[in-house]
Amino acid sequence: MSNRPLRNILRRLATMVSSALAAPALLSCAGLPMGSHLSPDAATPPTRSASAAPTTAPAEPRLSPADTVRINVYGEASLSGDFTVGPDGIVTLPLIGRQPANGLSCLELQAAITAALQQGFLTNPRVSVELISRRPFYILGEVNKPGEYPFSPDMTVLNAVAMAQGFTYRANSRRVFIRHAREDQERRIDLTPATPVQPGDTLRIGERYF
Repeated sequence: MSNRPLRNILRRLATMVSSALAAPALLSCAGLPMGSHLSPDAATPPTRSASAAPTTAPAEPRLSPADTVRINVYGEASLSGDFTVGPDGIVTLPLIGRQPANGLSCLELQAAITAALQQGFLTNPRVSVELISRRPFYILGEVNKPGEYPFSPDMTVLNAVAMAQGFTYRANSRRVFIRHAREDQERRIDLTPATPVQPGDTLRIGERYF
C-alpha cells in the first residue's frame, strides 16, 4: 500500500501550521499589537473638525464734532497735543492748519496728517491719533438731574438715567424721546435695557399719565 496520500496530508498540515505561526509576525511588522484585528475604519484618516467661524472685529468709531483726539508727532512736541473737532468737522493743527476729521476713523485721520506733514514740513513723520473722548449727550425731562453728561462706549438710556440720578416719580419709564445729532426731529422709542445712546444724542424722559 502506498504512503503517498499520507505524505500529502502531512505536507498540508505543515503548510497550515507555518501560515498560522507567520500571521502574528506580519501583524507586528504592520505596527499592530499582537492579537489585534485590523478594523475597516483603521485605514481611514481622522477627519478634522470644522474650524470656528472668524469673529468680526468691531467697527472703528468715526469722528464727529466735539470729539477730542490726542495727536502725537514723535519727536515734535510742539505739533502734539489734544485737539477737539470743531462744529464744522475740522480739527486745526499746528503747522499744517485745518484738517477735515468728521466721519474719519483715527487711522484715516492719522494717514491724512502724515501726508500733510510730508508736504515740505517733515521728512519722515511718525504720527499717532487716539480718540480720548466723544461728544457729550444731553438728558432732559423727568430725571432728577437733567443736563450734559460725558459719553462712554456701549452706553444705554438706562445708564444715562442713572447718571442723571434716576427717574422722577412722574416719569414714564417705558418710553424715551431721542434726537440724534444733526437731526431736527426727536423720535419716540420704547425703552428697554438695551436702548442705545449715541454721541451727541439729546434724550427726553416724558411724564406718565395717571
